[in-house]
Amino acid sequence: MAEEEDLADMPRVVGVLAALLERVTERNDAAAAELELAVAGAPAASVFRATTKPDITVRAYMARIARFAGCSPACYVVAYIYLDRLLRRRRRACAFSVDSYSVHRLLITAVLAAVKFMDDICYNNAYFAKVGGVSLPEMNYLEVDFLFGVGFDLNVSPETFGHYCAVLQSEMLCLELEPPPSPSPAPAARLHCFLSEDDTSSSGSTQHQLAA
Repeated sequence: MAEEEDLADMPRVVGVLAALLERVTERNDAAAAELELAVAGAPAASVFRATTKPDITVRAYMARIARFAGCSPACYVVAYIYLDRLLRRRRRACAFSVDSYSVHRLLITAVLAAVKFMDDICYNNAYFAKVGGVSLPEMNYLEVDFLFGVGFDLNVSPETFGHYCAVLQSEMLCLELEPPPSPSPAPAARLHCFLSEDDTSSSGSTQHQLAA
């Protein structure tokens, strides 16, 4: 798709984040399928969960956001931090993960929150709703739920920003060194730990749902 090809002209963080979320989504889709076979029942309800899988890929959706949102590259790192914070908090209350049904709404809402916090000038919710392919009332509702989901914890310290940048840089190197796919089963995906202000050392840290 043209939008996927446009990732080559975007800041590298856009492509790296798209690849990471794509892999996380595929992994969680597979885990959800196995769980459905073992346990009958509907998945946990969430405003971010669509009733059907969007036709657009994560990579193409990310390229669309990057093309039309007009935000600074730092916003994508901050959006990544917000997603991790949301998943940490939601994990304590109910089963919630980034999968094919939720990743698009989570992504557009996280970028919207990051843009408003980081950039001096940004588009309004009506514009982001059109970019994300949702209605304005839905975009407003997603934003409010997201803010409550992260506990209105939008501040990002330089140390935290640096930690997440390091994770994304590591992911970028992995993508560059990644061998072509083989028909044989691949080993289990690497697990990255996403650090917050309270997680400044690698020892004793816990894995989070956005780990890839």
